[in-house]
Order: sequence, then structure tokens, then C-alpha cells
Amino acid sequence: MDEPNQPQRQFNIHYTPEVMAGHYSNFANVSHSDYEFTITFARVDHEAEDAEVAGVVVTRVNLSPKLMRELIDAMQDNYSKWSTRENIKNLPEFGGDVGQESDS
Repeated sequence: MDEPNQPQRQFNIHYTPEVMAGHYSNFANVSHSDYEFTITFARVDHEAEDAEVAGVVVTRVNLSPKLMRELIDAMQDNYSKWSTRENIKNLPEFGGDVGQESDS
């Protein structure tokens, strides 16, 4: 629990350009044990017509239950902000094509 008089901590995290580039993923799997959650990110070929979809794991992340809760909250907050911004951009007065008729 946060102490009311405790100063806010700021993190100063450094990483290499290779890490900064990140990894592309179009598939994720979440699993858990009694002690941790594991998120496996992969790149899969969704266009393959085989019964078994080929893919390659790009990274796996293990998280404590507390960090998993914080990650879920942060993702919900960011998705909500992104969704609101996208919906505003699609309004007719902002140049979106919602409700506009075609002249063809």
C-alpha cells in the first residue's frame, strides 16, 4: 500500500538500440502456475492453410501475480485512451467517413 508521505519514485531505464527495436508478435498465449504468469509472444503465419499453424516464439515473459494485475490495468487504460482517440478521428467533423454518402 502506498504511504501518503512517501515521495513518488521515478524509474530511469536504459536499453540498447537492439532491445529498443522490440519484437513483432501477432499471437500471444497466457499461462499461469501458483507462483507466476507466463506470456509467450509468437509470430505465426495466419495465411497458412495447413491444419497446424507454423509459428516462432519471439519472447516469453514471466510475471508475478501483482505485476500481472498492474500490467492488465495499464493495458486497459492505454487501450481505452487509444480507442477514444480512434473513435474521435472517425467522427465526420474530423474527416472520418462515418455517415458520409458516396457521389458515385
